[in-house]
Amino acid sequence: MKKTHLKRASALVLAALMAGTALAGCGGISSSGSGSAASGEEKKGDASKGKVYYLNFKPEQDEAWQNLAKEYTKAKGVEVTVKTAAEGTYEQTLTSEMNKDNAPTLFQVNGPVGLAKWGEFCDDLTNSEIAKNLTKEDFALKEDGKIKGIAYVIETYGIIYNKTLLQKYCDSDYATVKKIDDINSFDKLKTVAEEIQKNKEALGVEGAFTSAGMDSSSDWRFKTHLANLPIYFEYKDDNVSDKKELKGTYLDNYKNIFDLYINNSTCKPTELASKTGENAETEFKDGKAVFFQNGTWEYDAISKSLKDDEMGMLPIYIGAGDEATQGLCTGTENYWCVNTNASDDDKAATLEFINWCVSSEEGTKAMAEKMNFTIPFNAAKESKNALVKIDTELTKAGKTPVSWNFTTMPSEEWKNGVGAALTQYAAGTGDWDAVKKAFVDNWKTEKAKATE
Repeated sequence: MKKTHLKRASALVLAALMAGTALAGCGGISSSGSGSAASGEEKKGDASKGKVYYLNFKPEQDEAWQNLAKEYTKAKGVEVTVKTAAEGTYEQTLTSEMNKDNAPTLFQVNGPVGLAKWGEFCDDLTNSEIAKNLTKEDFALKEDGKIKGIAYVIETYGIIYNKTLLQKYCDSDYATVKKIDDINSFDKLKTVAEEIQKNKEALGVEGAFTSAGMDSSSDWRFKTHLANLPIYFEYKDDNVSDKKELKGTYLDNYKNIFDLYINNSTCKPTELASKTGENAETEFKDGKAVFFQNGTWEYDAISKSLKDDEMGMLPIYIGAGDEATQGLCTGTENYWCVNTNASDDDKAATLEFINWCVSSEEGTKAMAEKMNFTIPFNAAKESKNALVKIDTELTKAGKTPVSWNFTTMPSEEWKNGVGAALTQYAAGTGDWDAVKKAFVDNWKTEKAKATE
């Protein structure tokens, strides 16, 4: 192991212990390392002699990946191992695994910030077949003109709703809003949520929203996904895609939507620190709540309880921008990277495996039907995911998707600071000024650290 790699790995272990729930990226320490190939250099290695070790980020797709790996091994005779990190533990798991002799050959970063941290350990994929199969160059993550990551899924999130329960509300005597399609602004959403909460017994629910859990399995929905909204609108105002300093223009709007969640929920705000992602999912599947902030990746879980025509998804309205034309939040933070320190044979095997996943009949069918993925590759099959179809319909209707800007968040430390402040605010042990400070002041500090 090179001394520079050892120093880097030690720093990453410390960072992982501090970060807790980081979405990490690529890198790698391996005794069989051969270094990164230069751009344009012909890749060496015999795929038939290599092995694949994929450290998967998505727990909800673990079974599907295990099955696809077995199918590939049976068809090609190449060993593929898939290990899935527990929810909220990806960085700790990745850092630990990357310091082993048999490190992952395939893993992911969450975008430009993740690549800035791990880029030196990501192999150059510029001339790979999978890069050539992308539908748009925008889905390639680059560093110094070289492709270091490949987006493998496009996802969407918003406010998922139980259509049967929401229609029951609209048909009730106490409903101010009489049509689901009329819920097209924060004010309308607020009216509906508060009337549901006030009449929850009559509607047969425990709350308008599922619990906004701040446990590590759930807090990413609010410190990352919900926090995307005020960042998106500030970037849009300034016509930029990143900023070293934030003004916090829309943090009052952020407060309003978070207040709506925690005050019209299945539980008291003081209980949110211990509520999990599984709690929220179960509450929604069991019909205890009408609304559930989450994304297309939840389809497989909730479709076991709700039929396709019983689920819908609203944009996350915060009372900003042109709400009449606002769409769902659509983008990606999932970029495959190949371990530059893997052996040439393992690199070749890994590249052949992921290209097979996105170009073969077996692979594309599994990604569309078993994983419910929309993949950005030429051979992609249409996903049967009902939530994906809602996003497609809204876009066709002229709604503007909200871009994923949380990939520009400066660090996991920043996210954790916002999450802690939100938790204390919900519990009544902290105020909103602390959330603003964590959001704005820590952004500037962490951005500065990233450029040191």
